[in-house]
Amino acid sequence: MPMVLPAASTLGSNMLAELFTAFDTYDLWLAVIGLAILAAAILPKLLEHYPLSMPIVLLLIGVVTGALPLGLEGPDPQRQGRIIEHFTELGVIVTLMGAGLKIDRPFSWKGWNTTWRLLGVTMILTIALTAFLGWWLASFLPVTAVLFGAVIAPTDPVLASEVQVGAPGEGIPEEEAQDREEEEIRFALTSEAGLNDGLAFPFTNMAVVMAIAGSDPANWLGAWLLVDVVYKLSVGTLLGIATGAILARIVIALPAHSPLEKSMIGLGSLFATLLIYGITEFAGGYGFIAVFVGGLVIRAYERHHDYHKTMHVFSEAIERVMTAIIVVAFGAALAAGLLAPLTWPLVLCALLVILVVRPLCGAVALIGCRMSWHERLTVSFFGIRGIGSFYYLAYALNRREFPAADELWALVALVVVISIFVHGILATPALRYVEKLSGRGQAP
Repeated sequence: MPMVLPAASTLGSNMLAELFTAFDTYDLWLAVIGLAILAAAILPKLLEHYPLSMPIVLLLIGVVTGALPLGLEGPDPQRQGRIIEHFTELGVIVTLMGAGLKIDRPFSWKGWNTTWRLLGVTMILTIALTAFLGWWLASFLPVTAVLFGAVIAPTDPVLASEVQVGAPGEGIPEEEAQDREEEEIRFALTSEAGLNDGLAFPFTNMAVVMAIAGSDPANWLGAWLLVDVVYKLSVGTLLGIATGAILARIVIALPAHSPLEKSMIGLGSLFATLLIYGITEFAGGYGFIAVFVGGLVIRAYERHHDYHKTMHVFSEAIERVMTAIIVVAFGAALAAGLLAPLTWPLVLCALLVILVVRPLCGAVALIGCRMSWHERLTVSFFGIRGIGSFYYLAYALNRREFPAADELWALVALVVVISIFVHGILATPALRYVEKLSGRGQAP
């Protein structure tokens, strides 16, 4: 008995020490997050005329924060996979709703021709070529290579604000869009990012099924096609349409007379996001698809109503906050050694994904479309990778163990880092050049 008391006392002292340390770290993280949100509020305006993006600065803030001797630990994907999955999930769905709410172009097969090409050709080719690189160059086993291809496939609506469409009502009519190349580029990249974030799910689930049932398609192909492709995509699309239509009528009907009531209209975008996503996931569908489709349906309802701009402003504010927190945390994870497992073949693989695979697959998809060569080149190149890739990787690894998980995290993180810097630096100059070629500046 006398030996138990000192042990218990020591244990209690250690727990108290950890508790106080945790609170100290918590306070510091609050200060860092506050700084990140401040940066997210002011940087877009400060950087709009410079070849520099907000995510670059936020990432550097995170790296510096993690590197300083403050006792702050960056997120560890292996220990905090569930937290990473759900936080990035929230960041993606908020951004998907925002993307849907700001697309002015009516939904149609002809008007969205570029989008279908990017989804049906570019995305599939990107998954296949990326998986091949993962197997051939990174020496991943087939199941890990397939997962790598799946998580890299979605372009990112969170980090791509520089190349997306503007607020509701700032777009142009569909019939004029053919002659406005910058607008066509922004529409193509926004609509692609809105839909391929959800369309990456079947392929991520394919990798999870392969990890469970083996690589032989005879063991899983039929069930995968029926459940993960047909059922879940159909449920996501249909519930997105149905719930979006219902919520649009509710939001537009809300009275807003006082300044407070008008400001609360913006909450419509948030409750719509959470309701649509929660209902769809509960029904077994793809919530990412439903949220984006729901946003499109809400935007299409009484298109010229003032409430659309209010919801967009609120949605964009939440999006910036989520972006700030996630990107700063990502930078801290880099400082903590997230890239440590990298080898030169992995580095080469990441460079090829950004600089060769996406541009090549995009160019193939856009052959024969109405775009000019420089427009096709811009759309093909700006397949920005980001937070969606983190979500899908965390989602898969939380459900099944995959070989070389540390190397896979490091590789995906490097792809995102390269994308943040390369695309973030080139986005503004590229769009300015396209603007000149389209006749709104002096021709070169």
